[in-house]
Amino acid sequence: MGKINCIGILTSGGDAPGMNAAIRAITRAGIAAGLKVKGIYRGYEGLINKEIKDFTTENVSNIIQRGGTILKTARSKEFMTPEGRKKAYDNMVEQGIDALIVIGGNGSLAGARIFAEEFDVPCIGLPGTIDNDLNGTDTTIGYDTTLNTIVECVDKIRDTATSHERIFFIEVMGRDAGFLAQNGAIASGAEAAIIPEDSTNADQLEQFISRGIRKSKSSSMVIVSESPKCGAMYYADRVKNEYPEFDVRVSILGHLQRGGSPSASDRILASRLGVGAIRALQEGQRNVMIGIRNDEVVYVPFCNAIKSDKPIKKELIDVLGILSI
Repeated sequence: MGKINCIGILTSGGDAPGMNAAIRAITRAGIAAGLKVKGIYRGYEGLINKEIKDFTTENVSNIIQRGGTILKTARSKEFMTPEGRKKAYDNMVEQGIDALIVIGGNGSLAGARIFAEEFDVPCIGLPGTIDNDLNGTDTTIGYDTTLNTIVECVDKIRDTATSHERIFFIEVMGRDAGFLAQNGAIASGAEAAIIPEDSTNADQLEQFISRGIRKSKSSSMVIVSESPKCGAMYYADRVKNEYPEFDVRVSILGHLQRGGSPSASDRILASRLGVGAIRALQEGQRNVMIGIRNDEVVYVPFCNAIKSDKPIKKELIDVLGILSI
């Protein structure tokens, strides 16, 4: 493709606090660079269905503090097919969109990568996911806000856990990544975190109980990463069966973790990455995710950003183990 005159912005996959701040930054930075900006509603599905609107600075006024995404979001099965992607490309051409900026997580950026390869479309990704599971960036848009939401909830649950001398298993989001559970446990003073990255063969529940945790504490908080097989309910049921002397409760935080006004950190991160996306296009970059590493904006090829599971530092696991005595 030739010179870029018009960009399209979409949000895809799960919503994350700070997506609106990113939309605002991309729009205003794009206009400042002399580009025409178009908002694409409902992600790739909206690109297929031509839900596209011209954006001006007025469209993104007074949204930096809002959670969710003004562009809405959806998961598109049709975009997973070659026919769906062809339809999306044809609509891009018809609308005069020369480049696409995608705000989303692993699946969203994987879709952008395929789309870019098939149709030679410059695509730039922003890491918009509460899971913090994309490689090449120290943090993702929405992660800090969600972590603070988890800590606030755990603090409140601890009050009733202490009053009734109970063990609480609190399930948090994160899919295959345990960043929210691990750091949420450290920040809230929880006694344990059960995460998928703990790859030892040891029984994590047995380790927790064997510490003699109830000898010195009247209540305990265990943060568990969501899992269809081994979530909070699974571990709570095991305790009820194997250690019936303990009073056990479960709290699944669910979708309240996604909502709320983004934190200052997420607003700043989203703003920096949004401006970085426009600069990347001006520099001729394509098919990269804009990340943050050591407080510097970096360009990460899509293949590196989505290639494998992002590791959790063993130091974090050790810190929680030491402080939970």
